[in-house]
Amino acid sequence: RYTPTINEGRAYLISSHGVVCSLDAETGALLWQRDVAKDFGGTAPAMGFAESLLIDGERLIVTPGGPDASVVALNKANGETIWASKGLSDQSAYCSPILIERGGTRLIVALVTATLAGLDPETGTVVWRTPFDEAEELQNHAVAPVYADGFLYATSGHRKGGVMYELSADGKQITHRWADETLNNHHGGLIFRGGHLYGSTMNGRWVCLSASDGAVKWEDRGVGKGSITVADGLAYCYSEKGTLGLARMSPDGFQAISEFDVELGEGVHWAHPSIADG
Repeated sequence: RYTPTINEGRAYLISSHGVVCSLDAETGALLWQRDVAKDFGGTAPAMGFAESLLIDGERLIVTPGGPDASVVALNKANGETIWASKGLSDQSAYCSPILIERGGTRLIVALVTATLAGLDPETGTVVWRTPFDEAEELQNHAVAPVYADGFLYATSGHRKGGVMYELSADGKQITHRWADETLNNHHGGLIFRGGHLYGSTMNGRWVCLSASDGAVKWEDRGVGKGSITVADGLAYCYSEKGTLGLARMSPDGFQAISEFDVELGEGVHWAHPSIADG
């Protein structure tokens, strides 16, 4: 469902039923586990819980989606509660939280059922919040927001497209900048670099948008709808049909380098590639 988080020799993950586990990354031995859905009153979304957990210092950030506990911080060493997001009670929505910094203010950004929120990592206090897909019948937000240079972009394949926001100089306020109907990324993830956004769309195209105004720079078929990760300036695009492609992406276009088919497995290929040690 997602990529486990590795930190200081431990692997952290959440089951589809809402049980958070800490494992020895070498042996797989269970170190501790906690049923955060039960403990915080969270109800699993339709397809179960799915997110890559976030590490911030000694804190393990999880979104159980309970009353006054949309987002919680656990002690990564033992699973004990550090804080819960009082005043934020949206259900979890398959979305991994991210950590950003703006003007000296550090924020955990979480996209939950109907809200995009920025929280203080130390206390869980909601610094700012803005509605996201309040009126949508299917609130499925499986794409982590992306951030660069004061600009934050969020999207969903179950809405018309995405929204770009701008944070104030101190990071404590958020403003709507523009919306687009092109980059409706389903769950493949986005890349935000050099003032441009890159990702695939529900109709199977790869797209580049200008971050300043949302203008479409190009669309390309590429390997088809799928996920993206980047290393050494190159994009690794993995399609739902199992084609893994290597490409150069810039505002000037999509330049395919090579590709091959992953033949094992059945059904759609929805797992995201991870890159480590070459």
